[in-house]
Amino acid sequence: MDNNNEITHDFSPFFKVYKDGRIERYMVLDDLPAGLDPESGVLSKDVVISPESGVKARIFIPETVGSDQKLPLLVHYHGGGFCAGSAFHILTKHVLTSTVSQGNVIAISIDYRLAPEHLLPIAYNDSWDGLEWIAGHSNGLGPEPLLNNHVDFGKVFLMGESAGANIAHYLAVHAGAIGWAGLKITGVIIVHPFFGDKEVDKMYRYLNPASSGGDDDPKLNPAVDPNLSKMGCEKVLVCVAETDFLRNRGEAYYKTLAGSGWGGKVEFYETKGEDHCFHAFKHCGETDALTKKCVDFMIME
Repeated sequence: MDNNNEITHDFSPFFKVYKDGRIERYMVLDDLPAGLDPESGVLSKDVVISPESGVKARIFIPETVGSDQKLPLLVHYHGGGFCAGSAFHILTKHVLTSTVSQGNVIAISIDYRLAPEHLLPIAYNDSWDGLEWIAGHSNGLGPEPLLNNHVDFGKVFLMGESAGANIAHYLAVHAGAIGWAGLKITGVIIVHPFFGDKEVDKMYRYLNPASSGGDDDPKLNPAVDPNLSKMGCEKVLVCVAETDFLRNRGEAYYKTLAGSGWGGKVEFYETKGEDHCFHAFKHCGETDALTKKCVDFMIME
């Protein structure tokens, strides 16, 4: 018997670990090339955030943006349990092309490095580096002309789904806690967020050896974060899906933030009859309604 084929950890539906250290993911989606999406009329372009780490991002921009037109910016962090997903695959395309085309905004999805090959908190750090790279364009002198010429840096929003929502929350709190002056974050859109509960999350603990995986970790339980009331934005939209196993954690997050003493506005939105991140996997009336809710959140004063 080949002991190297013995499975030491099985975190279905994400990945399993063999005795020899090999990682095998259950689902791998191919990346799509950047370019024009003929259905939505959205253009995409890939950029390098950090040559040292290899972190990249994909920018999505409406095809009809004027030469001197400046649009709101949506900074996106994909889901996938910190160990799957990409800024370049079809699920991110589904989420962002509809938002960009309907909202007439520019979006950029940060392709943070994945665990367990790159253990947490690397995904958080890469995501923060991406935000700082974006902020380097606020004076019009950054390395990417699309951002210099077409972004209204007075209207910047963060958005993530599932693990990406956890990251977006963390970044907004971190920005407020350190008094970051790099960007003014107007709002954060938290979609079907992953947070912990009273049980130890064994996969998160494996992906982040410095964490207990329990509710004493502020990344898993915002209620124990002493900086929660310093969240560095004006408003937050929390979206949940009725049949999502994480639905109650999203509602708990909403209630925690609302009662934290933070001075911003927090709003709660529930999609009935739908499951976790349904909007990334299928197009339906509820998908359009969720997209419209996110767009309205960005354009409403």
